[in-house]
Amino acid sequence: MRRPGQLRKFHSSLLSRYLLIIIAALLFIPVVLPLSLAGYTMFNSWTGEQPPEEYAMYSNIAGLEKLWHKEALALLGQSPEAISSRLQKLSSSYPLARMFWVDGQGKTRLTLTPDDPRMREQLRADTLPPQWSASEAIAFMKESTKQDPLAIVAFVGDEMDAGQGFMVMQIPAVVTGDYQVRSIGSWYVLILLIIFALFIAVSWLFFIGIRKRLLRLQTAMSFTGGAGIPQQIAPGRADEIGRLEEAFNSMVAELSASRQRELEEEGLRKRLVSDLSHDLRTPLTVIRSHLHVLGKEPLSQRGQESLQLMDVRIDSLSGLIENLLSYNLLSSGRMTLKLEQKDVLRVLRESAAAWYPLWEKEGFEAAIDLEAEPLYWVIDESWFRRILDNLFQNIVRHAHDGHYVGVRADVREGKRVIVISDHGKGMESPSETKGAGLGLSIVDLLLKRMELEWRTDSSPQGTSIVIGQAPERNLNKI
Repeated sequence: MRRPGQLRKFHSSLLSRYLLIIIAALLFIPVVLPLSLAGYTMFNSWTGEQPPEEYAMYSNIAGLEKLWHKEALALLGQSPEAISSRLQKLSSSYPLARMFWVDGQGKTRLTLTPDDPRMREQLRADTLPPQWSASEAIAFMKESTKQDPLAIVAFVGDEMDAGQGFMVMQIPAVVTGDYQVRSIGSWYVLILLIIFALFIAVSWLFFIGIRKRLLRLQTAMSFTGGAGIPQQIAPGRADEIGRLEEAFNSMVAELSASRQRELEEEGLRKRLVSDLSHDLRTPLTVIRSHLHVLGKEPLSQRGQESLQLMDVRIDSLSGLIENLLSYNLLSSGRMTLKLEQKDVLRVLRESAAAWYPLWEKEGFEAAIDLEAEPLYWVIDESWFRRILDNLFQNIVRHAHDGHYVGVRADVREGKRVIVISDHGKGMESPSETKGAGLGLSIVDLLLKRMELEWRTDSSPQGTSIVIGQAPERNLNKI
């Protein structure tokens, strides 16, 4: 058993309205048509002009045909005088009809016409031949099918083989016209057309309303505000689409709240990183200065090695703090880049030359091949040098076992690129000096800000980093 709340939901649902339209369509032909026909007939009988009372006996054409064939059967074997006498009696009962009969030799034996001149004119009494030929009989039968006037024909004896001829009753069209399909007129056809038009209009409005609401929901989903979140919409009816709109508004509200929490957490994280970066720099500077002073004191070999290891670790920690601060500035959008068109091969050569002494000290084989035409990109030169420093520093720290660094200009997929490679164990291999990846995150952020793209190909045999311009900014196509 349905509960009242469920019934209200069903009554206000799209399904119930659609079922109502379908039921109305199914009931249209078997119910609406007969009811409308009966109603229109009754209305027409009450308000329309009624035919004269003497026309009423001619309204039942089927009854007249049955009567005429019954009279013809009763005249089987009768004499011509008896047949004529019976027709005269029938003519007195039906004074508005013309009656005549033709004997077996095709001779017109009797013709009885109405006394009313108007009826006689419509029946064209002078059109009957005194002697009928086969062609004239056939032509008369063809004309009688037009029902103007209506002709009821029966063989005398109601049998063609009787050989007694045939008898005819003709009723003027002015008499039968008031009863033949009298209820179907132009007004009734107009009413049916209006009903059809109303059904089509209701169906069209039903689906147009659904389409309009769905398009409104689609538009609300497509267009977002400044925070990248759609705007809420005013809910409509309490049907399926209305519940979908309410669910959409709830989703938007949850997204807005989640976005607000995310912004608050991001602001807190950035402030924390910035404060920690500044707070850690001061003690590291003090520790490093004291290590420098301690290094001038007479120490054992083991003490000197410990001091050197601490200095390296402090240097790594200082670089990590610097990367953390730079990443915080870049991700928050507070760092402004000065983009200019520069020859990146020149910048690459200068940066490689600055790192070459360290590579030589660490025992790296440096393969540098930058002898090519200038390669112009739109970059910030200082930050591009920072990108190269981060990549070279990763090679020294994490690919030291390969003792190889390669820097060259190349052509990939029809565009000029720069390739920085090593022969280390790959980026997926474990490393004692492996950090949180802030250096590569800074590289990714800076390259995106300069509208450059990069790709990393890493395997146990080494790693290659390919840097090139995005397709829409490539000025050095081959």
